[in-house]
Formats: sequence, C-alpha cells, structure tokens
Amino acid sequence: MISMASAPSKLPVMVLALVATSLMVASASNFYQDFEITWGDGRGKILNNSKILTLSLDKASGSGFQSKKEYMFGNIDMELKLVPGNSAGTVTAYYLSSKGATWDEIDFEFLGNLSGDPYTLHTNVFSQGKGNREQQFHLWFDPTADFHTYSILWNRQNIIFSVDGTPIREFKNKESIGVPFPKSQPMRIYSSLWNADDWATRGGLIKTDWNLAPFTASYRNFNAKASCVVSTSGSSSCSSKSASSASNNTAWLSQELDSGSQEKLKWVQKNYMIYNYCTDTKRFPQGLPRECAAANQH
Repeated sequence: MISMASAPSKLPVMVLALVATSLMVASASNFYQDFEITWGDGRGKILNNSKILTLSLDKASGSGFQSKKEYMFGNIDMELKLVPGNSAGTVTAYYLSSKGATWDEIDFEFLGNLSGDPYTLHTNVFSQGKGNREQQFHLWFDPTADFHTYSILWNRQNIIFSVDGTPIREFKNKESIGVPFPKSQPMRIYSSLWNADDWATRGGLIKTDWNLAPFTASYRNFNAKASCVVSTSGSSSCSSKSASSASNNTAWLSQELDSGSQEKLKWVQKNYMIYNYCTDTKRFPQGLPRECAAANQH
C-alpha cells in the first residue's frame, strides 16, 4: 500500500537517547484510545465498548483508520477477520508507514477472491521510498471464518511477518551490502478496505460484485510494544532498555528467528508461498536485488 507523499516525518537521532521508565505499550482494549477513523463517511465504526473496529466498502466508498501515534521499531499484533464470501475485487490493507518522498513501509494486504478460492496475502517492504519486494501467500485456514492474529516484528536486525505466531516472511537488515533498511523514520499504523478490481483478483479479470455490498472486515485485540512512541503533539517517549536486555518485555528488540521458527518459516514458504520477488528473473532481467543473493534471505 503506497502512502501519499507529504512532508517527511523522521525521528530525530536525539530522541533515541531519551530515557523512559518502561517500554511503551498500547493496550488491546480501547480502539478509541489508539486509533481514529480517517475516511469513509461513517463506514468505519468502533463498536462493543471500543473493543471492535469494523471497516466497510460499498460502491460509493471504502473506509480506513490510522493510529493516533507513530512507532519507532515495534512488535505489533492485530486480530483481523476478513470479508467473507465473494470478496473478489476488494483489498483489506493493514500496514505501517512513514510519510514523505523517501518513506518506509511494511505491508500486509489481503486480496479478495471468489467464494471458495483462497485469499492472497500480499506482503511488501519499502525503505527510503523503494519497494518492489513482494512476497505472496495463501493461508492454511479460512481467514473469514474467525479472527486471526497478524503480526509485524520490526527491530534493527530484521522485519518478521507472522500469522497466528507462525513466521511467514523475514526481511533481514542487509545494510552491509548496500540494501536500505527502515530504521530512522517512525511509522504510523494504517488500515483500509477499498475497491481494487482493476488488479486485485486474477489481475483484474474478476470484478467486484456490488450486489453483495457492503463488504466488511473486523478488527480486535490490537497490541503494540515499541521502543519509541511519537504522539500527535510531537512529544516522544522512548524505552531506556537496550537491545540486549533480557527482560521479557524487551526481548523483541533483539529477537531473530530461532531454529524452530526457521523450520516453520520454511514450511510456510514451501507449501503456501505463491510469489517471491527474489526468484522473478523475468522481472529483474539485469539481476535480482542484492538482498536476494545474500545468505539467509528468504
């Protein structure tokens, strides 16, 4: 999901030296506290004593929301239940993004499909305004039947995408070989439900069936741990814990995939990956991106 460019939003280096008493945590219990509906003319709703958020799409408009705060590195979970039935043409996007011409971004996008066909889970990583790092998956369950947890772990070493605790993708920091890595711009959390039937389902061959509208996706149990949180007023709070801390609350700051998680990752990528930019030689005739040839890049 490409964000519209505006003034660059960067966290000053000095902010990282600020001392705080504990890791910043956004709790799961209150969508009003952590998010705001940003568009959709009433199609986005916060319900059930602020424990559920829903986005809807009809022929006139989709809808979206964003976090009230920006996060600098983070371990972020959200439970989603996707549009059920014939969701062809729809896209539910859930992602982190900074702003500006050289923005950073970490994407989950769920591409709808005809009833009975699997959703396509599309992932991407942008750094300094450059993306083209798509990996796509089918899921091993029906993501419309119940809520499932979609997680982004972002620290200085890597970005790990997980579904219900199972890693599906790892993007390692390869700055040592000249690959930009998101590390200097705080990112806000965004989500939107919108019509993309010009490309989303079978390359645009299958169009949205508006007779089935409204289409609705649901969210619950948001949880975020971050080393720095930037409020809408511009004030910043950072953890005083170092990346080497042994505390359970800060272990994610240095977390990488252990051997068991690596096996799970290999299982997902062997059985459920349907596209990997790192194997698309037709797309990159002059040579695959540098990180694709690097050791341990999946």
